[in-house]
Amino acid sequence: MEQNVIGVVGAGQMGAGIAQVCAQHGYSVKLLDVNAAAVQRGIQAIGASLDRFVKKGTLKAEEKAATLDRITPTAELQDFRDARIVIEAATERSELKFDLFRRLDQICPPETILASNTSSISITEIAAQTKRPANVIGMHFFNPVPLMSLVEIVRGLLTNDETYQAVDVLARELGKIPVEVNDFPGFVSNRILMPMINEAIYTLYEGVASAEAIDTVMKLGMNHPMGPLTLADFIGLDTCLAIMEVLHDGFGDPKYRPCPLLRKMVAAGLLGKKSGRGFYQYG
Repeated sequence: MEQNVIGVVGAGQMGAGIAQVCAQHGYSVKLLDVNAAAVQRGIQAIGASLDRFVKKGTLKAEEKAATLDRITPTAELQDFRDARIVIEAATERSELKFDLFRRLDQICPPETILASNTSSISITEIAAQTKRPANVIGMHFFNPVPLMSLVEIVRGLLTNDETYQAVDVLARELGKIPVEVNDFPGFVSNRILMPMINEAIYTLYEGVASAEAIDTVMKLGMNHPMGPLTLADFIGLDTCLAIMEVLHDGFGDPKYRPCPLLRKMVAAGLLGKKSGRGFYQYG
């Protein structure tokens, strides 16, 4: 196992951001997705992100090149056999994550830490798919990863102190501020944020106000930098729905029932910015 190698599963928005931050801080990163095209899209997104830092003058061109050189694309989980830690940032679906962790458990050395960037799925349940539950932990980054400083570090029921400390140190090395959280549905961030977004969708659904009006009230009245419906579009309405379902199933409380409008929009493929249309239109 190489102490300087980090594996990242998923080259989408979150996975690419995690890979970028790790590579910027000197780690060798192996970035995996389902096929070479998906990984290349992720690397292109990293390049575009780094370009923005270069244009702002906060990153030198040679540092951008060095960062990209530290990222190795792959479509094979076997390539994670030498990773110090593997951070999973795949789609927010339980069975997909469970399958990944079962396979990673078979491939990686017993001392490798397996972390999930899940925003709501139980770390204890993910860990139960492996023979190393003490070495499984949540490492929930926030979007956009290169700019957001918070990382929720989520302890599963059997996560040991050594694993927690190692991930806490890693988060700080990446320039992040780690916060310790226990394993409950939605953790802290989404247990509070998603019901607010869901209530904003109910407010639109019931005709109380337009999307623009709802967002303006929250921005100007509550000093939020972004309205909840705009934020939902950026998160992805499918992800919002998945998290609300985890909260509803986990707590059994009707206050977490996803708004019917949210369900309809996801069913129609109106997922927000990534699909070109959600509560707003995107070019």
